[in-house]
Amino acid sequence: MNSNLVEYIKRYISISDTEIELFQSHLKVKKAKKKEFLLNEGQVCKSRYFITKGCLRLFYIDTKGNEQIIHFGIDNWWITDYESLINKVPSKLYIQAIEDTEILELTINEFNKLCNVLPKTERLFRIIMEKTYIAIQKRIEFIYSLSGEENFNKFVTENQKFTQRVPQYMIASYLGMSPEFVSKIKAKNK
Repeated sequence: MNSNLVEYIKRYISISDTEIELFQSHLKVKKAKKKEFLLNEGQVCKSRYFITKGCLRLFYIDTKGNEQIIHFGIDNWWITDYESLINKVPSKLYIQAIEDTEILELTINEFNKLCNVLPKTERLFRIIMEKTYIAIQKRIEFIYSLSGEENFNKFVTENQKFTQRVPQYMIASYLGMSPEFVSKIKAKNK
């Protein structure tokens, strides 16, 4: 049993050791090297990924050729392209490893089988989706209500795990800022 996953699941639902084993039997262990892609634009996303160790990013490339980061995932987080996964449409996004990463892959087929044999799986993923939605709402709220400097400082203060592992230019992209602007803020804060 993967202890990270067990601890994660038990935070949200009541589950027995037998059910955990059943849950894990539907997962595939994978590794992704730094800069390796788990999903490319144009592919249909067929999996959810639980990160046991490492860091991934979900991003797209805008019309100017710039990478726009939508989401990061680190240890003990799930990441996927929900639009592509649920609607079975080609993805507009990429999922890429920022560092060497170990993941547990849950394909859509295995997810559906798991929901049939362990119905509380749907409750777990509903809670995950709700928490994801709340995080997205907060991010949008901060973008519109805080200055760029306030938004950056809030992100750095509340997400030290990210700032230690993610390059500054990626944090800038995630926050909708230029790397130069972030450099000026950091220099000012020294």
